[in-house]
Amino acid sequence: MRKHNKPWKALQDGLSEAIKGAGDVGVAIVDTVADMLGVALQDSGKLGASALGTVSEIAGAVVQAAAKVGGEIGLVAKGFLLGLLRATEETGEEALATIGHAAGSFMKQTGAVGGDLCAAATGLVEGAIALAKELGLDAVDAGSTAAQAALEAAYEVSATAGDKVRDALKGTISGIKVVLKEPFRTPDR
Repeated sequence: MRKHNKPWKALQDGLSEAIKGAGDVGVAIVDTVADMLGVALQDSGKLGASALGTVSEIAGAVVQAAAKVGGEIGLVAKGFLLGLLRATEETGEEALATIGHAAGSFMKQTGAVGGDLCAAATGLVEGAIALAKELGLDAVDAGSTAAQAALEAAYEVSATAGDKVRDALKGTISGIKVVLKEPFRTPDR
């Protein structure tokens, strides 16, 4: 990876190359994003709760990397959530709060580049469910927290985007029934 003044720019460049190199191999993309994000957070000294202050910047770098090379945003979203949560080392209620914050940030960044919000939301929910046991969480709670935050962020992008994400999140994802709380629309500003 090239050196940059902004550590997340270096992450973005490295991820772009890694995503392109992984091609369409889903597991490789998820693992690569998760591993690179964990290393970048360790290198920056932003571990534990201190990583939360930079979640939006990190999400932006990850989304930009995927957009740059046409990476499957759902797989990248899953890897983003896995890497971030492993790096923060949070469990229980703290992990749920991080899942919500991270999912919302990732969705907003995805919307800003015109990415596929439905795929991103699904990937975030899959990531939360995959890590639930590792973090001492109930899979339904973890998946539903990611889904709710993703849905709320999608409605901030537009009502149409929110409706599409809501429909994408209905039903079962990774064997878990996600629970969305009404109202589904965020108030107009």
